[in-house]
Amino acid sequence: MSTPTTRTPRFDRGRWADAGAETVRPGVHRIPLPLPDDGLRAVNVYALEGLAEGLVLIDGGWSIPESRKALEDALGDLGHDLGAISHVLVTHIHRDHYTQAVELRRLLGSRVYLGSGERRGLELLGSLRTTQPAGSLEILLRAGAHELAERVAAMDHGDFDPSVWEAPDRWLNAEELRFGDAELTVIPTPGHTRGHVVYLDRARGLLFSGDHVLPHITPSIGFELGPTALPLGDYLDSLRLMTTLSDARLLPAHGPVGDSVHARVGELLAHHDDRLAETLAVLGDRTLDAHAVAGELGWTRRKLPFADLNAFNQMLAVNETVAHLDVLVARGRARRTRSDGGVDLYAATTAATG
Repeated sequence: MSTPTTRTPRFDRGRWADAGAETVRPGVHRIPLPLPDDGLRAVNVYALEGLAEGLVLIDGGWSIPESRKALEDALGDLGHDLGAISHVLVTHIHRDHYTQAVELRRLLGSRVYLGSGERRGLELLGSLRTTQPAGSLEILLRAGAHELAERVAAMDHGDFDPSVWEAPDRWLNAEELRFGDAELTVIPTPGHTRGHVVYLDRARGLLFSGDHVLPHITPSIGFELGPTALPLGDYLDSLRLMTTLSDARLLPAHGPVGDSVHARVGELLAHHDDRLAETLAVLGDRTLDAHAVAGELGWTRRKLPFADLNAFNQMLAVNETVAHLDVLVARGRARRTRSDGGVDLYAATTAATG
C-alpha cells in the first residue's frame, strides 16, 4: 500500500468535482468519480475506513473505465487498493450510483446493499431491458409532449448491459447497520426514486444523503421506471422527516460537503413552495396540459426559457411540472381531467383563484 497523501479541502462549489480523495473527517473520505458528458460532472462516493470488515463505500459510481480508475487512484492515495472494499451501500438504482457497485461485487466479491423500495425498478429493468427512460416517456405522453417524447426516444441512450443491473446481496428497510464499532441508520426517503435511502452516522453527525438532499440543485422527482402515485408528495414528506432528526453535516452525492442538513432542507422546502405557487400562477384561469405549463416556467437557477433546454432536460422539466401539478391537485388547489386523447389537463380550483 502507498503512503496516504494530504489534500487541500475542496468544500467549495467550484472544485468539488476535482479528482482525488478528500478527507471529510478522520476515516471518512469523499471521492468524486467522473460522469462524462453529464451536466452533473461527478458523483461522490464515500469511503469509510477503520472497520473490521474492510472499506465500506457509500454509493458505487457509474460502471465505466474512467470511474473505476478514478476510484482505484483515490483509494491508492489513501493507502488501499480496490480489494479492500467489503461493502457498497447504495442510495438508489440510478446508473451513476448502482452499476459500478455491481461490477465491484463481480470483480472483488464486495457485498451490495440497496433499499427494498427499488426492487420493482430493478424488476422492470430486467423485463424491459432498455436504457431508455421509459417511465418518463410515458409521463411525456400524458403531459401532451408527444413530439418531445419522440425526440427523447430517438436519442442514443447506450446499450443495455444486464450484468450491471443484477439484484443486490441484501435489500434494506429502515434499520441499523453495524460494521465493527460503526453504526449507520438506514432511512427510506422516497421521492427522487421510490426506494431511495440515506445513511445517517449519528455518532459522527454525518448524513450520506445521496440525491435526496443536494447542496446547490434540486433532484429530479420520480425519475424511474413504473408509475408512482405522488412522487413530489413523497419527496416533501421525506424532506420534512430530515428536520425531525438531529442536524448533521451534509455529505451529498453531487456537490461539496455542507455544514447543515436542516439548513439545506429548509431551502429545498421553500423552493418547492415557490414552485407550486409559480405553477398555479401559470394556470391562472386557463386549462392547460403539463407541457404547456412547463413552457411558461423558468428553468435552472438562471430561469432559462424552456425552449433553451436540450431534449433530455426538457423531459425532466415536464416530468417535474407534472409532479408539481399533481401535488396541487392533491391539495385541492387544482383539478385534473383527461382528454379523449389521453392527455391530462389541469385547471386551478375556485379555492385557488378566489
